[in-house]
Amino acid sequence: MTAKYDHKSDHKAAHHKDLVTWYKKNKRDLPWRANKDPYRIWLSEVMLQQTTVVAVIPYFEKFLAKFPTVHDLANAPEAEVLEAWAGLGYYSRARNLHKAAKALSAQGFPKTAAELLELPGFGPYTSRAVSSIAFGEKVGVLDGNVIRVLSRKYGLKLEWWNNKARAQLQDISDELARFGQSDNLNQGLMELGATVCTPQKVMCMLCPWSDDCVAREKNLIEKLPLKKPRKESEVWVWKPLVAIKDRKVALIQNDYAPFLKGQWIFPGEIALEKSKPKDYDAKHNITHHDIFIQITQKKSLSGRNIQWVELKELKKVNPSSLLQKVLHKVDI
Repeated sequence: MTAKYDHKSDHKAAHHKDLVTWYKKNKRDLPWRANKDPYRIWLSEVMLQQTTVVAVIPYFEKFLAKFPTVHDLANAPEAEVLEAWAGLGYYSRARNLHKAAKALSAQGFPKTAAELLELPGFGPYTSRAVSSIAFGEKVGVLDGNVIRVLSRKYGLKLEWWNNKARAQLQDISDELARFGQSDNLNQGLMELGATVCTPQKVMCMLCPWSDDCVAREKNLIEKLPLKKPRKESEVWVWKPLVAIKDRKVALIQNDYAPFLKGQWIFPGEIALEKSKPKDYDAKHNITHHDIFIQITQKKSLSGRNIQWVELKELKKVNPSSLLQKVLHKVDI
């Protein structure tokens, strides 16, 4: 059973007003909130995926100093962009950021979520965040913080990781955003989830919605949102071939491993196993992939698809710590 949320317009308008008022009084002073520049807002949203606010701030400021405008980012070589991103992880974010910057530099920033969604790396959340915060489009956002706040506020026992339930939550967020200031409403929802209605430490006395929060009333705070079932870890045995000559290492564009897809990695082979091997040189984790590495060092390698990269340039070509971990185990 899922509890029904309040459909009445006057209640939604009141909820909107209460949250916006709270947000204006309590928002944190963050560098991407300094103005409505869509480039800064977009950059912060991409960086904040998979990374905490505290960790992002120095990267954001350093990245912005290097690429102050979307045109600077668009005109930079990919290697420079990846180097500036190093440390944030999930490098496909940086590659998509660079691709989208080229389109945005040429055509300007679209002002609607529907148009932004067409660009590389712009998913439903990022497009709505940028269009509502930068341009005031009346669309709601849905990230982990918002899912938690809405699930508790309306007492919704939804499997939010499934499309149907996610669409229901998106509809609620959209309805709230239609009343007045969608930029402050959306940021307020995210701020509430990040600072007050957090996963563990919930501070209901500071919440502008505590008086009619279903989870608080029915003692469901610790049970909502529902917990997503964990994806089973997979054991992968990776046998990279590492060839180094003249301070250069042989790489190929990855078309065989389920991680770092399309990126430059060592040639080799990989297999999904039922249990971890007894002998391995190193271990690495990428999401649900447990990677056990068995290295073969070669003196030379040939092949049409091989690219020889200078060791000192490797981090620019692929900043992943996985490659560095392998190199630390071989003779250079």
